[in-house]
Amino acid sequence: MDLGLTGKVAIITGGSDGIGKAAALSMAREGARVAIVARTKEKLDSAAAEIRAAGGDVIAVPCDVMDETQVKAAIAQVVARWGGVDILVNNAGTSAARKFEDVSDDVWETDLGIKVYGAIYCSRAAIPYMKAAGGGRIINITTGGGKAPGAGSLPTSMARAAGIALTKAMSRDYAPDNILVNTVCIGLIKSGQHERRYEAAQERDPSRTIDQFYAGMGERVPLGRVGEAAEAGDVICFLASARASYVTGAAVNIDGGSSPVV
Repeated sequence: MDLGLTGKVAIITGGSDGIGKAAALSMAREGARVAIVARTKEKLDSAAAEIRAAGGDVIAVPCDVMDETQVKAAIAQVVARWGGVDILVNNAGTSAARKFEDVSDDVWETDLGIKVYGAIYCSRAAIPYMKAAGGGRIINITTGGGKAPGAGSLPTSMARAAGIALTKAMSRDYAPDNILVNTVCIGLIKSGQHERRYEAAQERDPSRTIDQFYAGMGERVPLGRVGEAAEAGDVICFLASARASYVTGAAVNIDGGSSPVV
């Protein structure tokens, strides 16, 4: 199936690793020109080399999405290179989960800054180019915890709930401009942050392999396994495509059935 992405310009934040890199690879294979954005230049360059080796047209753009000045400069760099923006994937974010009384102001500010304000700044900068092109796609990456928060899930669950609400409101605001806005609610997916947790766990039990680590995590998932980053990346790619032209304001679970709500 031709997804109609050839020549489209996509910007993916948090694009140096995990789901962001997987989405970039998927779109690049479909012919999109991809700008991956993240804070660490070395990781960006490595991811860009991987995408380029797969035949993709890619640039790496260092940027902290919490800084609107940097965001504007990053978007301007992409536009100068390729002439516009058709697709934005707001994927930058980390996992922070603890009880309410254990969350400091600094943690609140950082979490909301990356996940909520980062999406706001990037969308604000990209939308004028999408309007000029006659339409576009914005995909916000959230989690099932934004729909059904659990105990000890702050501040992430609140930030993700804000991302889901932002998605729905923006989908209504920009439907007349043919800018489709959706969110994917990610569950347990193999990623760099889980690998870092494995490394910490390995210090306590050096005999434990990463496959055993993921197998243990997968026991909590109805499908019985942790998802692959490419499985999320392909869904994101579809939502960015011409084949999803009647999908907007949707929150799609990519979680192996883990969410208690649809």
